[in-house]
Amino acid sequence: MKLTGRTILITGGSAGIGLAFALKFLELGNEVIVTGRRQAVLDAVKSRHPKLHTIQSDIADPKQIVDLAARVKAEFPKLDVLMNNAGVGAAMNLTAPASDLTALTSEVDINFGGVIRMTSALIDILTVNRGTIINVSSGLALVPLPSNAIYSATKAAVHSYTQSLRFQLESSGVEVIELMPPAVRTDLTDEFAEHGVSMISTEKLVKLTFAALRSGKAEIRPGQSQQLAFLRRLAPNFINRQLWKASKGMVPAEAA
Repeated sequence: MKLTGRTILITGGSAGIGLAFALKFLELGNEVIVTGRRQAVLDAVKSRHPKLHTIQSDIADPKQIVDLAARVKAEFPKLDVLMNNAGVGAAMNLTAPASDLTALTSEVDINFGGVIRMTSALIDILTVNRGTIINVSSGLALVPLPSNAIYSATKAAVHSYTQSLRFQLESSGVEVIELMPPAVRTDLTDEFAEHGVSMISTEKLVKLTFAALRSGKAEIRPGQSQQLAFLRRLAPNFINRQLWKASKGMVPAEAA
C-alpha cells in the first residue's frame, strides 16, 4: 500500500485505534479526515491536531452515511483510502431474554452494517481514484471471545465480507486490506485489563500494521492475532475453551 500522498477517511477516528492511525497517516504527509458520533470529542481532537479534518457522523444511521458520502465527495474529490474502523463492543449475558431487542443488535448495526454501508456509499469515488479499503475486524473473527459473543460474530462477518469484497474488486484497481487487531489497550478494553487479558498498546499496533502495509500484506494479523490463527488450525477446541475460561468472569450477571 502506498502510504504517502493519500486522502484518507477513518471512521471512529476521534479516539483509540482510529485516532492512532489518523495521526500516523498525518505524520506521513497524508490528508486525513476522521469521523465520530460526538461533536465535542471531535472538537477536542481538532484543537489538539488542527491539520486533521473532522466530521460528525454516526455510521449506525444510513441517512448520516448518505450525507457524509455526499460531503466527502464534494470537499475531498481525491479521496482514495477508506478505513472502516468504527466499532463498539460489550460483554453480554445470552442466557436470558434481553429487555431491549433493538439495543441487542446495535453492535451488528455499527460493526458490520456500518462497514457495508460506508463501503457502498464511497465505492464509486474509491474506484475512480483506484483507492484502498481497510476494514478493521479483529483476531476474534477467527476465535470468538464468548463473553463478547455478538461483537465476535460481527468481526467474523466483517472478515467474510472483506474476503468476498476483495474478489469482487480484484479487477477494479481497488485494493482491499483487512486489519485483524488483537486486544488493544484503549478506553473500550478497561474490563479486559481487570480480568488479566493480555493487550498491546495502540503504538505497538500501529508499528506492526505499518510494517505489514509496507510489505504488501492484504490480511494483517498483528501480535496475538497471528497466534489465534495458528491455534485455530492446530487445536481449535483448546483455544476456544481457553478464551471461554479467560472471559467467563466478564459475562454480566443478568441480560441487558
